[in-house]
Amino acid sequence: MSAKKETFGKTVGVVLAVCLVCSIIVSGAAVGLRDIQQSNAKKDQMSNILQAAGLLSEANGDIQGTYSKFVEQKFVDLSSGEFVDAPSADYDMYKAAKEPSTSVKVEGNVGFQRRADVAPVYLVHDTAGAVTRVILPVHGSGLWDLMYGFLALDADGETVRELIYYQQKETPGLGGEVQNPAWQAKWDGKQLYKDGEVAIEVKKAAGDENPYAVDALSGATLTSNGVNNTVQYWVGDNGFGPFLKKQAWRS
Repeated sequence: MSAKKETFGKTVGVVLAVCLVCSIIVSGAAVGLRDIQQSNAKKDQMSNILQAAGLLSEANGDIQGTYSKFVEQKFVDLSSGEFVDAPSADYDMYKAAKEPSTSVKVEGNVGFQRRADVAPVYLVHDTAGAVTRVILPVHGSGLWDLMYGFLALDADGETVRELIYYQQKETPGLGGEVQNPAWQAKWDGKQLYKDGEVAIEVKKAAGDENPYAVDALSGATLTSNGVNNTVQYWVGDNGFGPFLKKQAWRS
């Protein structure tokens, strides 16, 4: 009986030892790869911003260099529309939105409950230093989950150049078409406002000639509605509207 107990004890000991060694290896790998993962995430964000800026093809692989040369990150108080200092060195508007002290409650069907008080914006400069595009981070509901993207505008703060979604979980071939270049191209030249009010919308059979509307995605009504609500919210009075009306980048 004692021999059996000893064998069982040894087996348990070996299992525990293997588990301990594996956990140490996994933990060590996670810590060791953290800096690489963070670096890759930043590079991926830069790539998406350069795509929205229309500069990705010109980067020729030098993502960080091109970004540093042409893109300037600034921060905006969404209520006042004024530029402010960065809240912190590693500020994240999506994390800030989870804290009542750094966010406000959101009303309407946009897919999230709170939005941060301060948001980053990205000013794209030409070689002479003039602002050519203003890029806004946007997010809102899709069919299955929140979708995250960048809305790029001309320096007039009204004319759309790009709507780039970089994170979404929509159905491939349907809602997932938000990342189809052919559909993204339909946004180029559309106007956000008419007589000072938000006029841009996503709707069926909008037609390319309608300056205030983009064709909805075929077979993806809920995703299209989500994009519509997202864009209207973020360029409205509760989003970047005050900032766009002030056109603070011109000062």
